[in-house]
Amino acid sequence: QVQLVESGGVSVQAGGSLRLSCSASEYIYLMGWFRQAPGKEREGVAALDSDGNTRYADSVKGRFTISKDNAKNTLYLQMNSLKPEDTAMYYCAAAWNWVPSPLRLSKNEYNYWGQGTQVTASS
Repeated sequence: QVQLVESGGVSVQAGGSLRLSCSASEYIYLMGWFRQAPGKEREGVAALDSDGNTRYADSVKGRFTISKDNAKNTLYLQMNSLKPEDTAMYYCAAAWNWVPSPLRLSKNEYNYWGQGTQVTASS
């Protein structure tokens, strides 16, 4: 059973920056960040595979960057120019198998999930 633990969520002013971290218990092929705002479905934000290929939701392109530290089995999400609409619970997720690029922001493709960390961007 893969363990994923997120950290780094806080309240910030709109326009500010934040970095989320996700510590994984073991090496995973594909990892991603998802978010869920109250009353909304969980949506994919960014994904990164072991070859360094990334995928981003249109809403965060140019503002968010996904990266990893292989030595630490840690995934990051650098969030810049935060907007109030970025406010949500952010989840780290992992998938064992290869997933086609167009599906890498689909929550149905992921096997393991963290408990979430809250990000609030206030205007």
